[in-house]
Amino acid sequence: MTLGGLLFGVDTGVINGAIPYMASPQQLDLTPAEEGLVTSGITLGAALGALATGKLADRYGRKHLLIGLAVLFFAGTLCCSMAPNAILMIIFRFLLGLAVGGASVIVPAYLAEIATASTRGRLVTQNELMITGGQLLAFTVNALLGSCFPQVGNIWRYMIAFGMIPSIMLFIGMWRVPESPRWLVMKGKQKSALEVLQRIRSSHQQSLQEIQSVDSVMKRNKDIKRAHFRDLSHPWMRNLVLIGIGLGIVQQFVGINIMMYYGTSILMKVGFGHRAALIANIGNGLTSFIATAVGMQLMYTVTRRRMLLTGIIGTGSSMAMLTLAIIWLKGTIVLPYVVISMTMCFLAFFQSCVSPTTWVLLSEIFPQSLRGLGMGISTFCLWLANFMVGFTFPIMMAHWGGVGTFAFFITCNILSLFFAYSFVPETQGKTLEQIQIELRQRTTIKRHHHHHPMNSYGNN
Repeated sequence: MTLGGLLFGVDTGVINGAIPYMASPQQLDLTPAEEGLVTSGITLGAALGALATGKLADRYGRKHLLIGLAVLFFAGTLCCSMAPNAILMIIFRFLLGLAVGGASVIVPAYLAEIATASTRGRLVTQNELMITGGQLLAFTVNALLGSCFPQVGNIWRYMIAFGMIPSIMLFIGMWRVPESPRWLVMKGKQKSALEVLQRIRSSHQQSLQEIQSVDSVMKRNKDIKRAHFRDLSHPWMRNLVLIGIGLGIVQQFVGINIMMYYGTSILMKVGFGHRAALIANIGNGLTSFIATAVGMQLMYTVTRRRMLLTGIIGTGSSMAMLTLAIIWLKGTIVLPYVVISMTMCFLAFFQSCVSPTTWVLLSEIFPQSLRGLGMGISTFCLWLANFMVGFTFPIMMAHWGGVGTFAFFITCNILSLFFAYSFVPETQGKTLEQIQIELRQRTTIKRHHHHHPMNSYGNN
């Protein structure tokens, strides 16, 4: 199931090592704007994929849609590896993005729907572990190919083609996975849902209670049977979607994808050679992977809010240190090593705290009837923010230089901290149905008091 996450990691990570080759005059000869579009075209596709998928997943089920996405992953990767020029490359990366965006919505939603309240944080975070695993895999394959075949100019085509292997594995694997029991209940197939739950829960009694709980909450939400955009006129639903959008934007604007997409380029700018940068970048991938595994453990003991706030303070501080190093140590032999250690520090905070908490919260805060639409809108905004960061970074670097560009993202970290502190609710250890009832009551109470609906979200 989480192979969707692995594919997402491979397809977004591969560009990090491939872009310096691809941009060269002998290959696709990219301008800074084209470089931004090739890198981030995948995320623009992902934004649209995320938006469309929520609706489709509610209609056709989680399982069948993922099988379709596996086919799209394969076709998109094949086309990208053969793209003859920048324009086609951008188009194919965009199409591949549709599959990436789809997987980024369905996989966490599906995992949240089959998990129990106690294992949910860990299960949804497992998807994150696969994403960072995919990126690490891509960085390692890039470094191997780049080091073993330094003379081969079009080696980047082989780097990209590697992504076809996990897409075949996803396609085969998905046939063995059961459909989401909560989706089956939503479609009135209680009997099938119970059969699925009995395969994945320890007791029959537990399965029955869960079905009844989901069923009763859905009956209570009859007034908003299937969520459409017009349902966002309910203040409590609108608040949830706004928090979801905020979380998505925060996750991107702390600056993660500067490191993920342009890590190799940054290391080359501060003094590493191309091969050294490719190899040093594996350190970034390894840090991300280990930090995500640490984050999975923390999910059990640390509250969601504390993890998110700690993470943002960490990413902001690391980026500030990185910027100061570029100013003070310019031209010195130690600069590349300080830069790589600060990058690793940034990734450690992001992948252990910010990223997993964002995805878990997004999979938890929406009620069943709104989950497809809510996750879709939030993830759409997350990908749109991702696209803006990926696209504007080479252009910002060309105009403002490293210091100005990083200063902009440090400011974004400060604003993100304020948002998380003020508005993000606590969801740890509660069932999806409990969370929903609490968030709904909260808004209703506040409306009676004529307060701003989001005023005291932070006061848990």
